[in-house]
Amino acid sequence: MKIPQRRTKRVEAVPTTAPGPSARALAPLYAAGFTTAFGAHSIAAGLGADSGGLGLELLTFGVLLALYDAAEVILKPVFGSLSDRIGAKPVIMAGLAGFALASWVGTTSATPLVLGLARLGQGAAASAFSPASSAAVARLAGPAAAGTYFGKYGSWKSLGYVLGPLLGAGLIWAGGFPALFLSMAILSALAAVWVWIAMPALPVLPRPRYTVAELVRQSTRRSFLVPTLALAGATGALGVAVGFLPLLGSSLHLTVFASMAVVALLALCSTLTQPVVGRLRDQGRLPASAGMGLGLAMIAAGVALPAVLPLAVTLYLAAVAIGCGVGLTTPLGFAHLAGTTPPERMGRTMGAAEMGREIGDAGGPLIVGAIATVCSLAAGLGTLALLTAGAAVLSATLLHSDQR
Repeated sequence: MKIPQRRTKRVEAVPTTAPGPSARALAPLYAAGFTTAFGAHSIAAGLGADSGGLGLELLTFGVLLALYDAAEVILKPVFGSLSDRIGAKPVIMAGLAGFALASWVGTTSATPLVLGLARLGQGAAASAFSPASSAAVARLAGPAAAGTYFGKYGSWKSLGYVLGPLLGAGLIWAGGFPALFLSMAILSALAAVWVWIAMPALPVLPRPRYTVAELVRQSTRRSFLVPTLALAGATGALGVAVGFLPLLGSSLHLTVFASMAVVALLALCSTLTQPVVGRLRDQGRLPASAGMGLGLAMIAAGVALPAVLPLAVTLYLAAVAIGCGVGLTTPLGFAHLAGTTPPERMGRTMGAAEMGREIGDAGGPLIVGAIATVCSLAAGLGTLALLTAGAAVLSATLLHSDQR
């Protein structure tokens, strides 16, 4: 007698990954990232373009440029830790509101004193909402999807970098610095309201007490130091490229528009690259060690190219290489930090990492400028290319060993 076999119903595998955060929750964080990039670069470009009209000496001009970054270097770790203690949302809202207030101060006068106070206030406010926004993106996305959402977050920041000088120049032409500061006050105030309405309140997680030895151990782990080094290298090269590539274009007798197009092309490449890189990371097709090593190597090649062959075409090739390299390094660095940091101290880690970026942002142009003064611009760019190449080797080897 033949026993009938029981038919088994095929059941399709159900994905076990949790759905990602909604666009409604993340959109105001992208707006906050755009605000800090737009504010930093529009004012810096405006000061450079109108320094003669304001009667600024070189020392005063340098101080006004440095105030924003100096405030961020000192305060970002402080506000990052504060977001762990009281929650990211109130820190982001207070930072954006403070940015609006500091920008409004800039509308009252165009004297160097008022501009300096406004610039310092903006930097202090950005120190609050920038690391808190990064920590919020990390917690909302989760480790598995951190690359995708940090890619989008970095893309919006890159958009602020490219639109800041362009829109800033137009606003200064239309109404001077008061018009530019007023636009930033309105933008940051709207972003603060948007965060209040749309961003969910993330719960404050209990934090264990750490000894000094434990804090030192956490700050010297490869999983923190290597991505932070990569982010600092990428940001330092970006700062050099934004300032020195147009200078090279001017020395090659390019028009102002053609020189500005070099920076716009760089930012566009970074904007388009970051979301793609983030998705590849989350799909397991692009390891952090290989991606950051490749990104830094591309940046090093882009910095070295115009130093070796100072031609108009090499400027644009350098912009593409540096922009794509920054687009590779940035989301992978932040995603790796998000994936290796406990949620209860995410703000502190992001604040410390962003402090490293700011040090790179200030150190890159200083290194190139100092060597260019003593030797030549080609020597300065070559030195930065060698340092970035060294960071590429360290990122690829040390992080790969750590992942194994």
